Amino acid sequence: MRYRLGVDVGGTFTDVLLLEETSGTTFRAKTPSTPADQSIGVMNGVTKVCAEAGIDFSEVGQVLHGTTVATNAILQHKGAKVGLVTTDGFRQVLQIARSFVPGGLAGWIIWPKPEPLAKLEDTVEVVGRLAADGSEVTALDEGQARAALSSLSGAGIEALTISLINSYANDAHEKQVAAWAAEELPGIPVSISSHVLPEMREYERTLTTVANSYVQPEVSRYVRNLDATLRDKGIEAPLSILRSDGGLVQSAKAAEDPVSLLLSGPAGGVTGAVWFAEQAGFTDFLTFDMGGTSTDVALVLKGEPRIGRETKVGDLAVRATSVDVRTVGAGGGSIAHVPELTKALRVGPQSAGADPGPAAYGSGGTEPTVTDANVVLGYLPSELAGGEVTLDVDAARTAVAGVADAMGLESPEVAAAGIVDIVNENMFGALRLVSVQQGFDPREFALVSFGGAGPLHANALGKLTGSWPVIVPPSPGVLCAYGDATTCLRDESARTLIRAFSETTDDELRSALAELAESAAARLAAEGVPADQQTAKYQVDLRYHGQGFEIPVDLDPEVLAGGEVLAGLGEAFDAEHQRLFSFLLKNEREVINLRVTVSGPRPEVAWKALPEGDADASAALARTSEVWMDGAHVSAGIYDRSKLLAGNVVTGPAVITEMDSTTLVLPGHAATVHTSASLLIRPV
Repeated sequence: MRYRLGVDVGGTFTDVLLLEETSGTTFRAKTPSTPADQSIGVMNGVTKVCAEAGIDFSEVGQVLHGTTVATNAILQHKGAKVGLVTTDGFRQVLQIARSFVPGGLAGWIIWPKPEPLAKLEDTVEVVGRLAADGSEVTALDEGQARAALSSLSGAGIEALTISLINSYANDAHEKQVAAWAAEELPGIPVSISSHVLPEMREYERTLTTVANSYVQPEVSRYVRNLDATLRDKGIEAPLSILRSDGGLVQSAKAAEDPVSLLLSGPAGGVTGAVWFAEQAGFTDFLTFDMGGTSTDVALVLKGEPRIGRETKVGDLAVRATSVDVRTVGAGGGSIAHVPELTKALRVGPQSAGADPGPAAYGSGGTEPTVTDANVVLGYLPSELAGGEVTLDVDAARTAVAGVADAMGLESPEVAAAGIVDIVNENMFGALRLVSVQQGFDPREFALVSFGGAGPLHANALGKLTGSWPVIVPPSPGVLCAYGDATTCLRDESARTLIRAFSETTDDELRSALAELAESAAARLAAEGVPADQQTAKYQVDLRYHGQGFEIPVDLDPEVLAGGEVLAGLGEAFDAEHQRLFSFLLKNEREVINLRVTVSGPRPEVAWKALPEGDADASAALARTSEVWMDGAHVSAGIYDRSKLLAGNVVTGPAVITEMDSTTLVLPGHAATVHTSASLLIRPV
């Protein structure tokens, strides 16, 4: 037997899934996250799941991990002290940034401008200049460059970024400065922009490379520590880390380019959702991942997640390929509060997190959270995470009663219903960002819900979006870990090639893309993926002449092989521009960037079909209970999901429980059990 171990670390829980590839048998564990050292929570989960499966650690063949270490380093401002080397005259590139202030016309009055990840006093300049075509304008001055680098040795920097003007066109100067830095600053990890982001626009390239340096020491320590801990336990399997674009990369490579991991956690959920939606027969859907701290949403079209070129974490927006995930501060731990001035109920973005957690967890939390509201409404069972957490109903009522008192409401139940309604609207807003704002009608998509808290709110989100069916995969609370375990190795190459359509040819584009493909394929082959098992996807960033932004356009490999490349790109670009902005221009089109992503084979993982049953789900009915819906207490069936059979229909109001999550079926709706074990919720 061959086992794959998927691990996903969230803000509240660490999810572990053990998958036997041949039979599709799964074992899962959910343990509290340990923010101080995530590897502790990971090993607790690994130990628990291997014990449940009755296997030795040595039987694990692969460890596949989605991590938030890089994300947390950014959000918590706990990254490395970064030194920055720029071209002479560009020392303040991060301070000047872009002329963008979030908010309204007077937003600059109250906007606290984020501090750059590399301070001005830790930034030095080197003499030397390249032109936009890569030709040398001014040679490097070795003496001056070494002196500048040496001046950083006493500054206490922990990582170094080298970002020189126009280095995307020629990396010779950056490589030379990096060689001198290795001698002047021994032991300091160096990131060069021509490697991290070989594309034009010096600010974005510098910012992305500095972000890479900022999280690199933390990610390297974590990966090294986790790898050593796994080996100490007897797990000799290779450790792979999930990238922000949903692909895997070996741990050593991940430590070199950690900026590609900033959305590692959310990407796993989208990847897992794709796998289960395919089993249920759906290729167009929205994903909705609600955890303890936040909710992540994305859109999948024709079985492929929408990929973006910008990764945003907090106030930081870097140019890195990632699944187009939007995040809102709405989770099970989101705190409800009533400001004294407005007396208007608000939910989030503040969260109780894993420590102390919601009041119902009995770990010292006293503020009312979304989880507490669901407890008061009767939607949650007495235990969560397979008995890891026992809920304190009285503590939850006490916490939510504070909201009721502050607003003059008649009962905690009314306040709890308000909390749930508001958090649902917050998440609905996020779903509109990835659908309506991108030119897609959510009513034409299904909605895949997962995360520990997602299925509780999924039916309500389906009503708000009009997205049917609502699909709740099996083990929705550990779906991110499932995504980690069912995706493939991936690598990417990119370069800037600024050409008007009239100034280039099909053959020039073919040659440039082939060169990029060879580079990415060679790196993937070095990670153990044979050339005959690799597949390449091609993408070109295009714009109209005079525009200041580009639109990524996918290029069909068949067109690349023998068709009219420029004509095909032009048609695809016009269609995408029309969809996004509802108009076209007569300006000439321009090629800006080329990009090739090479992937290994997706693992062939079997899935276990549920035994067939009929519409009668009474065999899974555990009991009935009073729940609060539509302003009154009503009787709802409480079902054990593990006893449901394919074809069973659960009519709302109902609560379906399982180890890692709870699904709520509202009145007027029914959940049908698919043979793949997913629940399909539709109006009746």
